[in-house]
Amino acid sequence: MLGTYFYHEIVRKTVVSFGTLFNQIYVKHNDSSGNVESEIKVPLAYGPAQKFLARIEQQQDLNRAVQITLPRMSFEMTSISYDATRKSGITQTFKAIDKKSKVKKVFMPVPYNLGFELNIMTKLNDDALQIVEQILPFFQPAFNITVELVNSIGEKRDIPVVLDSISFQDDYEGDFSTRRALIYTLQFTAKTFLFGPIADSTDGIIRKVQIDYYSDSDPKTAKREVRYTATPTARKDYDNDTGSLLTEHVDTTETVISLNDTSTFEVDDRVIIGSEIMKVTAKTSNSMTVKRGFSSTIATEHVLGAKLNVLSTADDALIVPGDDFGFSESLDFFETGADFSPTRKIDI
Repeated sequence: MLGTYFYHEIVRKTVVSFGTLFNQIYVKHNDSSGNVESEIKVPLAYGPAQKFLARIEQQQDLNRAVQITLPRMSFEMTSISYDATRKSGITQTFKAIDKKSKVKKVFMPVPYNLGFELNIMTKLNDDALQIVEQILPFFQPAFNITVELVNSIGEKRDIPVVLDSISFQDDYEGDFSTRRALIYTLQFTAKTFLFGPIADSTDGIIRKVQIDYYSDSDPKTAKREVRYTATPTARKDYDNDTGSLLTEHVDTTETVISLNDTSTFEVDDRVIIGSEIMKVTAKTSNSMTVKRGFSSTIATEHVLGAKLNVLSTADDALIVPGDDFGFSESLDFFETGADFSPTRKIDI
């Protein structure tokens, strides 16, 4: 409700990201032989164009060695408006993990458009054309910038910056001492999102997905036929349980490996050496036959004395958000018309 303090700095981050797009623009001047005579990085500042024009026009001492430097660019945020075309459900939420690995409940963000105006001020028309030509090809008509909108949960979004219009004017009225200022004005719209407060969630991390398929779309008469289940599987040894040591060097093609002890391993176990996961297909008292490069890992060489550990369900339970993990998938077929009860977690 209103009154809950939060500040994600989203508008500020969007303004900074927009300005960053134009902070590496250069203008070059060549001599009659085509050699680069000078190279100028175009200054960029936040503020309205009128501020800089006033400085040009109100400079009293025109004989000073340095007046305002041209070319230069300025930009400012000119508007903020709600974008109904990107609206999502106001009650929809998603789960996120903060930097302390705590589960947070986040309402879907609200779409807002931020209007920007970029002004390019030059003395020479060729300078203006150089600057404009370094900008326009990237907007067709949008250019995406990635902004971390909410730091606490690491929420990053691609923000389209749309080029809406281009106009220019030549302010060259007055006497001989009046400085000329060519002004190109580019109008942009940044389609950003505003997030509300981030709340704690009482729900835990999803560690199992279960889907039941039915033979008909009618929920009253349909019979369940297939159940698909997916659970995360660890791709590293979390509990550092008892392992065994290689008694030989193993190359990338060997499938029979010798160990000092195989009593802690069973057929169908997933085992890991370094970053390679293997699956045990057979074993004796001092060797095992394995499937190499299991679970999308790459078969590598392993030296004598390398430690081999089993990846068990205990490791699967210790997976934390952000870790690299795989999935264990299974299909079950049914002939009964029972349904699964989410509350009791059994078939009824």
